[in-house]
Amino acid sequence: MTSKEKSVKEPLFHIVKRDSIPWWKSWLIRTAAILIAFFVSGMLSFMVLKKNPFSVYASMFSGAFGTQRRCMMFLRDGAILLLISLAVTPAFKMRFWNTGAEGQVLISAFACTACMFYLGGKIPDGVLIPIMLLASVVAGAIWAVIPALFKAKWNTNETLFTLMMNYVAIQVVLCFIKIWVPKGTGNLDAIGYGNLPKIAGEDFLLSVIVVAVITAVVYVYLKYSKQGYEISVVGESEKTARYIGINVKKVIIRTLIISGVICGIAGFLLVGGIDHTVSKETVGGRGFTAILVSWLAKFNPIFMVLTSYLVIFLQQGTAQVMTDCGVANSFFSDIVTGIMFFFIIGCEFFIVYKLKFRQSRKKEEKEKCL
Repeated sequence: MTSKEKSVKEPLFHIVKRDSIPWWKSWLIRTAAILIAFFVSGMLSFMVLKKNPFSVYASMFSGAFGTQRRCMMFLRDGAILLLISLAVTPAFKMRFWNTGAEGQVLISAFACTACMFYLGGKIPDGVLIPIMLLASVVAGAIWAVIPALFKAKWNTNETLFTLMMNYVAIQVVLCFIKIWVPKGTGNLDAIGYGNLPKIAGEDFLLSVIVVAVITAVVYVYLKYSKQGYEISVVGESEKTARYIGINVKKVIIRTLIISGVICGIAGFLLVGGIDHTVSKETVGGRGFTAILVSWLAKFNPIFMVLTSYLVIFLQQGTAQVMTDCGVANSFFSDIVTGIMFFFIIGCEFFIVYKLKFRQSRKKEEKEKCL
């Protein structure tokens, strides 16, 4: 060893990729990140809003669970977000970056509303509702399979293509609303036909039950079916998939059809069970939030239940904090949500990597002797 090499001092620590980590330890790290995020948010509320952090936490819980209606909205909104997250998951697991869930759900909601607008009152609801479901599913599947066909045939960039389709869907909706409502505010009023039936007197329970069933089906499909295995192989390496005889183009198209069908069900539930109309704000950004929910859950449908409802808790809780503080805009809500996501995403670094600190020279020599 030269004198120059001796003079180079080893850094105090360096980053090393972990071989593996137990699942319980990874979720322990994520839980710690969430608790730290809540602590930071509480300190921020004290500095900005001049409120006791514990009263802020109480307001957040009140916003999500304070009344029976808030609990129902929490369950309903979480179920819809979970459903859209399930829609993007098969494509994401295949490394097909489908950023078009927003448009796929919106175009499905539009198809559902069109059935209500043109057929409502002319046929019984018992016949209309299945037609609404079929139209929503077909519209979602078509909107999703278009970029899949271009990807399979010409290897186009699916991220940009699916993102572009979102804006096309918005323009389609706006165009038909102008046709349906040529005068007035330009908003289509709620349609009184084709409303989904209530369960136990509540209109949100059907959505929760449907999403629970689809969650179980998607989990089994991805983990135990042959098609789920093919999705995983294509996601790992398309060359390997082709080598072992998997038709990659077929897998891409089939998977995006599945994503579109699930988006279609989401659009159907949004229109038939919640809004009873359509507008460009019907999806409300859930298609983009679903990407984050799916990624945070590592594309596991069961863990997606937790991440979906965490996001809804933050949205409803921080909105209540704003109301209690008399703040009109949503700046604090956005900041708290950003802090939470920052810590959750940041903790993934410590799950994948670890810091290895510099050892003393005596310890290194001892390890070499052993």
